[in-house]
Amino acid sequence: MLTRVPPPVADALRLAGGVFLLYLAARALAAYRRDESPGAGPPARAARTVLEAVIINLLNPSPYLSWSLVLAPLLLEAWRAAPAYGIALLASFYGTMIAATAIILVPFAGARALGPRIGRVMLGVSAAALAAFGVYQIWAGGAAVFRNLR
Repeated sequence: MLTRVPPPVADALRLAGGVFLLYLAARALAAYRRDESPGAGPPARAARTVLEAVIINLLNPSPYLSWSLVLAPLLLEAWRAAPAYGIALLASFYGTMIAATAIILVPFAGARALGPRIGRVMLGVSAAALAAFGVYQIWAGGAAVFRNLR
């Protein structure tokens, strides 16, 4: 199944993800303009942030492409050699992803202690980065759609 992800599905995911990133950039910019401190607010806001992160990951075509083109064939080859190799591949892949995420998140979580001004700057930078990446995703997805139409 992983090797049969059609290119139009990846293109649609990329376009939808780009639109969603622009939506998140607009929300971050609005919070920046209101001078809203990141992380402040009720627990419902944290749950919404987690939901938005899940949506971003579902709309991101990279995991589907990497699994269908690289990881699934490697996993099958490793599993055929020995099931322990397949398990080791999965454990090392996800262990690396979790460690990399922690390396990114821990300093950002600590930045809150630097004061609200730093948090506001980070919010502005995040809004700009989300907007730039959203535009890129829409451009790349649109270019792929137009290429496939020819």
